Amino acid sequence: MKQTRLFLVGYMGCGKTHTAKRLAKKYGLEYIDLDQYIERRFFKTIPQIFAERGEEGFRKLEHNMLLEVSSFENVIISTGGGAACFFDNMDLMNACGETVYLQASAEGLFAYLKNAKTERPLLAGKSDDEMLAFIRTSLSAREPYYLKAKHVIDSMDESDVLFDQLLKGEAGN
Repeated sequence: MKQTRLFLVGYMGCGKTHTAKRLAKKYGLEYIDLDQYIERRFFKTIPQIFAERGEEGFRKLEHNMLLEVSSFENVIISTGGGAACFFDNMDLMNACGETVYLQASAEGLFAYLKNAKTERPLLAGKSDDEMLAFIRTSLSAREPYYLKAKHVIDSMDESDVLFDQLLKGEAGN
């Protein structure tokens, strides 16, 4: 197998972590969840970092950690939902490896996120109606960044045809 660096991007709750773990196991690659990587490096949760540094401070830290993991080889990296949307992060990921946007509808994301057990700082304290409205608005704002990925797949598609091609070096850009 060639040297591999695969970045999964998309909105929070679209399945990046699940997909990355599954693919890493299937293809014998290292799996890195960028948020977990940050938490381990700084000994704080993402919500704690947001509370201490604000979103701007978190995004700078996230960018620096993305630069770091972008040099790793034979990895599948699950990025945070906003990682693709700040600085030149999408350009960086596209230059360093293959990028895949796991696309999902606002309604599908809402259905998953309203029952998720993971604390999401950007959704904290919102009613269901507020949460759905927030997801619609922010997904609309973020999608142009996500669509810069080299490949786009439906987040509900668990077939590995694209990944088989990417990880065997057969997919074109």
